[in-house]
Amino acid sequence: MTDYTPDKEAPEPALFLIHLLTASGAPIALVALLAGAQGDWAGMFAWLGLAFFVDGIDGPLARRFKIAERLPRWSGASLDFVIDYATYVFLPAFALSWSLMLSQPWNWICGGLIVFTGALYFADNGMKTPDGSFKGFPAGWNMVVFGLMALSPSQGFTIGVVLLCCALTFAPIRFVHPVRVRRWRVVTLPVTLLWMLLAALAILDGMSLVGLPAILFTLASVYLFSVSAVQQLLDRVD
Repeated sequence: MTDYTPDKEAPEPALFLIHLLTASGAPIALVALLAGAQGDWAGMFAWLGLAFFVDGIDGPLARRFKIAERLPRWSGASLDFVIDYATYVFLPAFALSWSLMLSQPWNWICGGLIVFTGALYFADNGMKTPDGSFKGFPAGWNMVVFGLMALSPSQGFTIGVVLLCCALTFAPIRFVHPVRVRRWRVVTLPVTLLWMLLAALAILDGMSLVGLPAILFTLASVYLFSVSAVQQLLDRVD
């Protein structure tokens, strides 16, 4: 734990609002869970989308105002990990286990593997690489489970994807951070935006994508899933 010395804390209590913004992900996660418990998967992922948005802005704000230095009593990193595990790992695992995507016992097996490998990943101090990408599958189960639910593939395919991602959690393969990784960012950011727009369309349509939107969503997902691995391979070839 970080040692706290009261006289180090800047007399700017307004900065604590950034921690409150991060902590707002907790009640958002609870509302998402309540929606999922009622079978409202579109509502659940809509709330998780809001949590994703909050997670995307609180970090840059914290770094911009140097919260770690100016409010050393409170660990924004620890708070962020708690919220991220709930929204990126635990709730998607719940959706996979509680919905009808998988039959028993596969729903419990896959859900259990997700929360188990996700917990280990969040404890990995080496998850980030110098270029800003992630080392190993970054426990982005909110996007994976959402995509599987929206595209409604076969049970065998769903199980295969879950097992693959769990295995890749511990693999020396890079995964992109759409904002922090500068390489090919001119392509990655528009693809990410396209993925988000199509995800919103799926939510509005009751967690369903068909036709051209489904094809575009699949292509965007494949790109985001593999782009850093492709770059890694190209670096080795060179």
